[in-house]
Amino acid sequence: MNSEKEVQLGLRSNKKQFILLVVVNAFVGGMIGLERTILPQIAEAEFHLAAKSAILSFIVVFGIVKALSNYFTGALANRIGRKKLLVLGWLLALPVPFILIYADTWNWIIFANVLLGIHQGLTWSSTVVMKIDLVGEEDRGLAMGLNEFAGYIAVAVVAFLTGYIASHYGVRPYPFYIGIVLSFIGLLSSWLWVKDTQSHVQKETSYSGVPRLKNLFWDTTIFNRNLGTVTQAGMINNLNDGMAWGLFPMLLAEKHFSLSEIGIVTAVYPAVWGIGQLFTGKMSDYFCKKSMLFWGMFLQGLALLFFVFAQNMTHYIIVSFILGWGTAMVYPTFLATIAENTHPMDRAKSIGVFRLWRDLGYAIGAVLTGVVADAFGINTSIILVGLLTVTSSIIIQNRMRCLSTQPKLLDWILKRDRKKLQCSSESLNAFSGV
Repeated sequence: MNSEKEVQLGLRSNKKQFILLVVVNAFVGGMIGLERTILPQIAEAEFHLAAKSAILSFIVVFGIVKALSNYFTGALANRIGRKKLLVLGWLLALPVPFILIYADTWNWIIFANVLLGIHQGLTWSSTVVMKIDLVGEEDRGLAMGLNEFAGYIAVAVVAFLTGYIASHYGVRPYPFYIGIVLSFIGLLSSWLWVKDTQSHVQKETSYSGVPRLKNLFWDTTIFNRNLGTVTQAGMINNLNDGMAWGLFPMLLAEKHFSLSEIGIVTAVYPAVWGIGQLFTGKMSDYFCKKSMLFWGMFLQGLALLFFVFAQNMTHYIIVSFILGWGTAMVYPTFLATIAENTHPMDRAKSIGVFRLWRDLGYAIGAVLTGVVADAFGINTSIILVGLLTVTSSIIIQNRMRCLSTQPKLLDWILKRDRKKLQCSSESLNAFSGV
């Protein structure tokens, strides 16, 4: 382990470890993509589940378990170390694809999602915290954009591939072979090459001016204006994502779209979400995070409301694109805002608390939308979630405050103007010389 004096913070100084963690997080995202397209079809075709709430039970279990795992990952990160939690998460992922292949009852599918939820909580939370540790105060938004890009582009790619394979070779076992490869490579790369980042935390702690939180759990949950607002928005974001995960494939199946077409529509949303974060992550380093969050949540809400009026494949792709872009605006900004508003020694636990509530949104969304869909129809369920998402954007607009992004944006504008002035001056001198 390097001494504190040898440790340097920043993306360039830690690029090898950073790139490795980006790749590892792509494997993490791919494990979610396994279920994204075809599990609702398996529930109906092989296990004869008719009620929407019963089909969405796997998302409820996944959301609750992942949320709790996020919290304990944050709480234990400083005590046990990030790398150990990351490796443990991958060990728990190894049985998941085999269970999905051989499950003969729906209870086995639920058990697989218990393991998958723990795996996601341990691995994704660890990679998030480790990247923030490595980059320090600079480029947090960019770091989170790259992290979430890798994870969600992998969700999209695997969701598309599983839908394509299922449409040609059946829903089991071939689509889940991808998960076997992902879990073994993810485990080996994390175990052999990833290094812990505790020394980077100590380095940043030595000069951080951010005050410690008095009651970390409740400040992050509600009492701190910025942290509490981000937490509610994160929960609503994943509430609508849980709804999209479970109901979009069923809605498209009811409209007689093929499995491959469903795979395309369900892949567009996370693909735009993932690719968009390459841009929105860096944007959150320069623009007010409050504005990024407001417009992101507002666009999500509008997209969901328009989803019920879509009539053909083109409509669904356009709406999925807008939904993905709105999510791309908020996802890296959530984590960058948490990092900006917390002391380095509080950060891992605060992120854990945020991710606890955020991922409980999966469970809340699956239960709420499943019950409403069974009682009033899928369209009513989507409209309800759309209205909740718009409401979340209004809360952001009225409660949050901008912090350090404004001076950074001002610095960028001044540098740009100085370059223009310099170029103009050089051009004038050259003209005068002529």
